[in-house]
Amino acid sequence: MPATLRILDSLASVDPAAWDALAGGNPTLAHAFLTALHETGCADAKAGWAPRYLTLWRGDALAGAVPLYVKSHSYGEYVFDWAWADAYERHGLDYFPKLLSAVPFTPAEGARLLAADEGTRAELARALLALAKETGASSLHVLFPPEADAQALREQGLLERLGVQFHWRNAGYGTFEDFLAQLSHDKRKKIRQERRRVREAGVTLRRATGREASESDWDFFTDCYRRTYRAHRSTPYLNRAFFGRLGERMPDQVLLVIAEREGLPIAAALDLFGKERLYGRYWGATEFVPGLHFEACYYQAIEFAIERGLAVVEGGAQGEHKHARGFLPERTRSFHWLAHPAFLKAVDDFLAREGVGVSAYLDELDERTPFRREG
Repeated sequence: MPATLRILDSLASVDPAAWDALAGGNPTLAHAFLTALHETGCADAKAGWAPRYLTLWRGDALAGAVPLYVKSHSYGEYVFDWAWADAYERHGLDYFPKLLSAVPFTPAEGARLLAADEGTRAELARALLALAKETGASSLHVLFPPEADAQALREQGLLERLGVQFHWRNAGYGTFEDFLAQLSHDKRKKIRQERRRVREAGVTLRRATGREASESDWDFFTDCYRRTYRAHRSTPYLNRAFFGRLGERMPDQVLLVIAEREGLPIAAALDLFGKERLYGRYWGATEFVPGLHFEACYYQAIEFAIERGLAVVEGGAQGEHKHARGFLPERTRSFHWLAHPAFLKAVDDFLAREGVGVSAYLDELDERTPFRREG
């Protein structure tokens, strides 16, 4: 059956079950997650994220899709192209608007060419590049795709950019102590010290899924989230309405970690999780307690993953401090096309040099593994 392409500015007309089937259980790509971003004004045209979902239909059946946005800025992406935008401006050219395939504010790997088979994936990649050319966009960017998508994008000639994140992998651990036993002595000692300091400060940790979290839990977490952005002199992207929708619509894929002392909350972290992975997202605190950030964001996430049998904890963007706590470096990818031939060549040259540095950094991190070396 011949395919039909449609550009949608909303997922309202798309059956959530059909969309989620293509998303493969990844909560960051869930229909509920993306819709909540748009409905609450966190990622809409006014916020500089104008949805332009590229969808492929065979009859009335959704066969493929690309989460796609027209961007008027580069905030909330975690793959930085500000220098490219600045170079365009200095040459009297417009870099914005640009086309971006990504999940807003979410530096997590996930399908960008949502399809059930390789042929449909390749069809989406061709349509995506053709759309960028037809609309006159300055550029097209695809962030954090998996290898299956990467191959289809390479075949379309997009430039590949390498990055690094830190992920924890579950080696079949039965308990947190089993995990600690595999670390080198100094790393194991450091983690135990950090956890002990939190306990000695009178702090206890409570985990609540979206189904279990109360309205006051969400109110407190939102306050913590805003505090973190204020501390970095930045404007928060997300709002209380968005977090509330997550709790309501994704109750079994959202985890709040609440730190309390003397019955009062003092810190909170938010994670998303599916059947195989947990995605660490946001954190904040009303007061400083040594080691509490690591406990709430990393150690509680690892314990939860072990209890649920999850394979991976993605720690989010950047943060080499995660390496010493058992998170190993993982190569990430993004893909880029620029309409201007000279800038395409310049960016290609830059990415080749940058890639050499990233590969050397990965080799260095592998040499400094936090795990015990046999023999």
